[in-house]
Amino acid sequence: MLYVSTRGGVQPVNFEQVLLEGQAEDGGLFLPAQYPQLTDRWDSLKRLSFSELAYEIVSLYATDIDSKSLRTILHEAFTTFDEDNVVPLVQIEDLHILELFHGPTLAFKDVALQVLGRLFEHVLQTQGRVLNILGATSGDTGSAAIAGVQGRDGIGIFIMFPDGRTSQLQELQMTTVREKNVHCLAIDGSFDDCQRILKSIFNDIEFKRHASLGAVNSINWARIMVQIVYYVYASLRYDEPVTFSVPTGNFGNILSAILAMRMGAPIRRLVLGTNENDILARFFISGEYKRGAVQQTLSPSMDIQVASNLERFIYLYLDGDSERLVRFMREFSENNHAVLRQNGRIDTTIDAYRVDTDETIETIRKTWDSYGYLVDPHTAVGVAAASRTQSEGPIVCLATAHPAKFPNAVNQAIGKSLANHPRLDALLEKDAHKVKLPSDQEKVRSYLEANIIS
Repeated sequence: MLYVSTRGGVQPVNFEQVLLEGQAEDGGLFLPAQYPQLTDRWDSLKRLSFSELAYEIVSLYATDIDSKSLRTILHEAFTTFDEDNVVPLVQIEDLHILELFHGPTLAFKDVALQVLGRLFEHVLQTQGRVLNILGATSGDTGSAAIAGVQGRDGIGIFIMFPDGRTSQLQELQMTTVREKNVHCLAIDGSFDDCQRILKSIFNDIEFKRHASLGAVNSINWARIMVQIVYYVYASLRYDEPVTFSVPTGNFGNILSAILAMRMGAPIRRLVLGTNENDILARFFISGEYKRGAVQQTLSPSMDIQVASNLERFIYLYLDGDSERLVRFMREFSENNHAVLRQNGRIDTTIDAYRVDTDETIETIRKTWDSYGYLVDPHTAVGVAAASRTQSEGPIVCLATAHPAKFPNAVNQAIGKSLANHPRLDALLEKDAHKVKLPSDQEKVRSYLEANIIS
């Protein structure tokens, strides 16, 4: 399988190059040149375990990883989960929930990042190289990335997060890890500031090569690739096409669902849910992509105004027309505003909704009162959005984080102190360490230069 850049400025590359580079040298994002079709294999795929299904899908894209090594990587990655099914599907009356939070850091990011860390280690050892990972997180990506690579040979990891804008437990999951290869950088700004710094540093090709930089954010195709698996897995649990409701901020999770549909997965439609940072909901309703100020909410992982993975969607929407994509992205970069389509829905298979804080709290309460089931604020956004859609058939809501990661919001909503988890409780007794830096690309670059593995 070969991969192309959304911006069309580099030659097609193989999977290992995509994995280690993260972002293409022309500033674009990698996508596969084609999407394998699975339509004629559904009956056989239904019988597979999650790990077995992951191999069948990932092997189509990671074609330069030998079969034995890939099977081992996937098997070992998913044995770190607390559930044998890895991503159990829970049904309580008319509520369908796909629980993605049973990994080491209790968030959906673990599904891909437990695989990614092992892929990195395998390829680096094979090629005799080192890698310094630079990432930005609005909450869960950082801890999941750290959990995937902490202590691994030949890998350093530097995670930027907006200081004071993640939950206390999200921060502690990062800052209490004391492995020498882990660096937690608390940036004085928003997640969008962290992401801007990341992209600027990656766009300096000379420095990127000098520092052997790689990415774990969902700009790395391998993240998107692995997430396709749970959409296929869940859709095959039903006898009719399903709808998935996905809370999203950076558009990576729902993009994986879109690509699962491209592969022929029996998915009827998608529901996109945002919080008050509703740039994506407005875009899919109107065709207008307009940046606003980042608002802090109860669902901090979605407090994003610039969704990096939207570039991949636009490339697909434009049928691979890189020139039009580059014009769109340049216009947005210069004006904080660009229009893809005048006065109309972008995709008729995607319903998009904005869910505010009051509705989020009410949804947590109602889900508990009606079903005896706890959801975190991000999942609540997806559940609330699902309740508005008119799609036929079952609607599966993605539970993207364990409710114990956001105890204040959850316990306030239900009036009881039930949102807890022993793994998280233990963090409160540990020492934390973070490096505070201004929202300044040069300051971050200087820190990298002084601490990278070479």
